[in-house]
Amino acid sequence: MFGKKPAATDPCPQSAVSSGVGIAGLIGLVSWIMIARQYGMDGPYSALVACFACAVPMVIWSLLYDKVHLRASTGIDWKNPKPLKQTFDISVAKLAGLWATWAIIAFIYCVGRWYWTGQYQFSMEMMETAAPFVVGLSIPYVMWMDRRFVEPRDGAWHFGQFLMGARGEYDREQIYHHLRAWAVKGFFLAFMISIVPGGFGEIVRLDISQVINNPVAIAHWLIIAMFVVDVQFATVGYLLTMKPLDAHIRTANPYLAGWVAALICYPPFILMDGPLNYHVNTADWAYWLEGHQTILAIWGAMLVILTAIYAWATVAFGLRFSNLTHRGILTHGPYRFTKHPAYVAKNLYWWLATMPFLATSGSITDMVRNTVIIAAVSGVYYWRAKTEEKHLLSDPAYKEYAEWMDRNAPIPRAINWAKVKIGWWPAADKPEPDIQPAE
Repeated sequence: MFGKKPAATDPCPQSAVSSGVGIAGLIGLVSWIMIARQYGMDGPYSALVACFACAVPMVIWSLLYDKVHLRASTGIDWKNPKPLKQTFDISVAKLAGLWATWAIIAFIYCVGRWYWTGQYQFSMEMMETAAPFVVGLSIPYVMWMDRRFVEPRDGAWHFGQFLMGARGEYDREQIYHHLRAWAVKGFFLAFMISIVPGGFGEIVRLDISQVINNPVAIAHWLIIAMFVVDVQFATVGYLLTMKPLDAHIRTANPYLAGWVAALICYPPFILMDGPLNYHVNTADWAYWLEGHQTILAIWGAMLVILTAIYAWATVAFGLRFSNLTHRGILTHGPYRFTKHPAYVAKNLYWWLATMPFLATSGSITDMVRNTVIIAAVSGVYYWRAKTEEKHLLSDPAYKEYAEWMDRNAPIPRAINWAKVKIGWWPAADKPEPDIQPAE
């Protein structure tokens, strides 16, 4: 067991999100699932309503209890709005930049054939329906908010200035930040909306009486339920990227390696369906443990716990979940134990669920190949974690959190202790002596 400093002498840095936000969203989501089950509403539109049911309680909690709209990080001064004539030209340029950005995203959607096949078709239908309303509402929203921003000239404004030929009156770095942020939102929002209906419909249609005495079936449905929670919260996070909620993107990852590491985990670039496919002649855990009821129950429980940690890591974000972005530093929930709880839980789940070291073909080659490839997949997630840390370390708040984790969190402390013991840690970078095992 690793010793740690008492919390009173070494308190954890404050989290940008309170625990209450995620709890409020979870209550709203579960409530809607119960209503949907009662009335048999298992369709894709009901799944989208679930996003709404998840989002509204979180917005209310954030505004009324946490009062996030009053934080300095929003860049908003609610008490001293500027005259409209002072910000009108700024808003026009900003709208030009926003609409041009949306046009670029729409063009990419049109060109990308994968967006018009399979589950992505639902995303495109929803976006086609929403587009006129979003464009129309953007006018009063931008006009109203620009009067209240301390500095309304953001990346969209700089992009608009560039498009309108205002020489020397725009900052290229601001434009790059704006385009990176919208690239993240455009890419991942389409993916998230496309997977919203699937698991939700399965949970709504579930007949509990048919699984209650089957530990494998119970584990299967609980795992699906955890993934539904994850997908719903993540989708809300991409939808509500807004400054009044203090949920805006501070920075999008500027490093190419970070983008490559993330994108190869998602369609259409996903490598896990190609070179990193570790499922050749494999079977799941229930196949290999069949007939051993006690072990099946224990194994299933471990998988459910890992999936629950994965979902918990997303719930902890509240309104702020997003890949490749900095939207405030989280220090609560599972982020007290490791900086990357979702990656740790997800990869352990894959190892235990797939058992790649066993093959139905009986081939030693398949066993070795699958084990090596899933190890490579875990390596990809380690790479993602390191590129994310490189991005976030530009914020002193994250550096403070990372240092606190090295001193206090069990997983980082265990890793650091092991590095010291085997001599992998350069002497100049070794952590404080208090990471040594307690007597």
